[in-house]
Amino acid sequence: MIALACCPAFASPVSGTFKVGVAARAFIPSPPYNWRGAHTHALLTTIWYPAAPSSVEKPQPVGPPNEPLFIGGNAAPHAKFAASPSRFPLVLLSHGTGGSALQLAWLGTYLASRGYIAAAVNHPGNNALEPYTIQGFTLWWLRAHDLTTVLNHLLDDRTFGPRIDRARIGAAGFSLGGYTMIEIAGGVSNPQAVIDYCNSPRSHGTCNIHEFPDLLTKAEDLQKTDPEFAAAFAEGDKSYRDPRIRAVFAIAPALGPAFSPQSLAKISIPVEMVAGAADPVAPPPDNADYFARHIRDAKLVILPGGVAHYTFLDACAPAAYKTLATYCDDAPGVNRVRIHNRVAAMAAQFFAAHLR
Repeated sequence: MIALACCPAFASPVSGTFKVGVAARAFIPSPPYNWRGAHTHALLTTIWYPAAPSSVEKPQPVGPPNEPLFIGGNAAPHAKFAASPSRFPLVLLSHGTGGSALQLAWLGTYLASRGYIAAAVNHPGNNALEPYTIQGFTLWWLRAHDLTTVLNHLLDDRTFGPRIDRARIGAAGFSLGGYTMIEIAGGVSNPQAVIDYCNSPRSHGTCNIHEFPDLLTKAEDLQKTDPEFAAAFAEGDKSYRDPRIRAVFAIAPALGPAFSPQSLAKISIPVEMVAGAADPVAPPPDNADYFARHIRDAKLVILPGGVAHYTFLDACAPAAYKTLATYCDDAPGVNRVRIHNRVAAMAAQFFAAHLR
C-alpha cells in the first residue's frame, strides 16, 4: 500500500512518556569475524533506553564536542533504567552508507521515550568514525550479520539483557540500513544484479556513491587481487534472515535492484517503509516503490514536496552547514525536525502494532 503524507513546515521535538538514557558498548564477537578491512575490531553500539524520571537529559552532539556537526536529540548518559515495566521491546538500528550509529539518534531517542530499547551499531568499514573501506561499502549483506551479532551480545549483556523482552524484537534502518532491513527480514540479494543495474542507463547515475567515488571499479579490481574479498563477495546470495526479528521499518531504503521479485515475495514479516518524493540518492521508483510492490502486505508512505534523502539524517549544527552542505541543505518548506517527529511516530506506532 502506498500513501502520500503532507507535513507542516515546522514543529518542535515531541515529548515522550519516558526520560531517555544512553549508553555505549564495544561488542567483540568470537573469531573469525569479517571486519571488512576496518581498523576497529569491535561492533561499537549506541543504546538508547527508557530511563528513570530523575535522569538529567543533555544534548547529544555528533562530531567534535567543541564544534558539533549534528545534534541528535537529548539523552542522559549512563542513566538508571526506568523501574517499570520490567522488560521493554528492542529495536535494532542500522545507519546509512558512510554514516554512524549517532546519525540515527533522532529515531533512537524517540523510540526510547516511548518505551523501547533502541540499539544502533557502527557497521565496520562503512562508518564515519574511521576510514572507509571497499569491503565495508560493498559487502552489504554482512550488515544484517552485524545486527544479529549485536542482538546476541545485547541479550547476554548484564545490564540490558534482563530488560529486553525477547519476544518483541524489531529493526529499523535508513538508506543502506533500509536495505539491511530487507535482508534481515528474509530477502536474499544478488550482488551481480546491482552491478548490472549500475552499468545500465536505468540507474540514472544513482550508483555514484558520494562518500566513496569509483566504488564499483575499485571493488572489481579488489576481487581480482584479494581472495578473501572474492570469497566474501561470492556469499552475497545467501540468506541472512534472523527469525528473532518480528517486524522491520525501512527509511529511504536503497539497493532495490539487489533483490528479485521472487526473493521479496518470500518475506513473511510486517514491513513498513517511508521515503521522500524528492530523493535523488535512493529514488522511490527503483527502491521503496519496488519493495512495496513485491513484499506481501508491505506499507509505504511517500512524503511529498522537497523531502529528500539526507532529510533523514540528524539535524545539522551550524558548523555542518559550512563543511557538509550536501547533507544539510533541505528544500524550502522542509523542516527536518518535523519530518523526524513524524517518521519516528510512524515507527513507534508500527512496532506497537506488530511487537505485541
